[in-house]
Amino acid sequence: MTTARAPRGSRIGTARVLALAETLSEREWQIMGTVNRLRLATGLQLERLHFAELTGKSRSVVRWRVLKRLVDAQVLMPLTRRIGGSLRGSAKLTYALDVAGERLLRLRRNLSQGEERIRRPAPIGERFVAHTVATSELYVQLVERSAADGFTVDEFRAEPASWWPNGDGGWMKPDAYLSISADGITDHWWVEVDLATEAVPTLRGKFLAYTDFVGQGQLGPADVVPRVLVTVPTEARGEVMANVVARMPAPADELFVVALHDEAIGLLSAELSEADYE
Repeated sequence: MTTARAPRGSRIGTARVLALAETLSEREWQIMGTVNRLRLATGLQLERLHFAELTGKSRSVVRWRVLKRLVDAQVLMPLTRRIGGSLRGSAKLTYALDVAGERLLRLRRNLSQGEERIRRPAPIGERFVAHTVATSELYVQLVERSAADGFTVDEFRAEPASWWPNGDGGWMKPDAYLSISADGITDHWWVEVDLATEAVPTLRGKFLAYTDFVGQGQLGPADVVPRVLVTVPTEARGEVMANVVARMPAPADELFVVALHDEAIGLLSAELSEADYE
């Protein structure tokens, strides 16, 4: 993709969007789609998803070059704060979709461009960034594990696409919804990513929304009730979660599964494998 660098904050006209669309590689379209799906993703997460076939130094060099082009064209917007410190380069920058990226995806979906001006995303708080990036990491690990364990990631929706009507005029608001399948078996999960920032009463209220949903006979995506995976940063926090679930009414003990962030995807894979043999 070769394009002149547009000044930050400049208007992205329809003619420029059309010209830009002609120069994008399939990899660049996929990167756009990933960031749109997840809302935020780090450079390293995008590298693992979209540059995995490359090895050695070339992998980071190509990733840097591609992401820089997308930033220069206002397809992606790097957040000012780097996740994990002041590492130079794009690996630890966090990216959101920028104005040209939004318009390009609208174009590819045959939606009207109209005359409206699409504004770049507003400043984002650090807690939101940390939580969203943690959810994105689960998606990246899920894709990586699917290749190793031989299952298919049928769907992954981050907020707000993961939200679901609760039957009372409100919404279930999991951090993500996913479905994975193997050998004709499909598992459905809602996901709550915990970063140990919420108090126990808040957790209990959040979890009761799920048990109430089940108690009212409501159904989620694919006309099933997804189980709820709660991921936690430490074993101590996992014990807090387990105690909250233990004090809740049925079917909480069957509905909720608590796992460390780094062990969550292995648990999902194991659950799917066990279902194959039942």
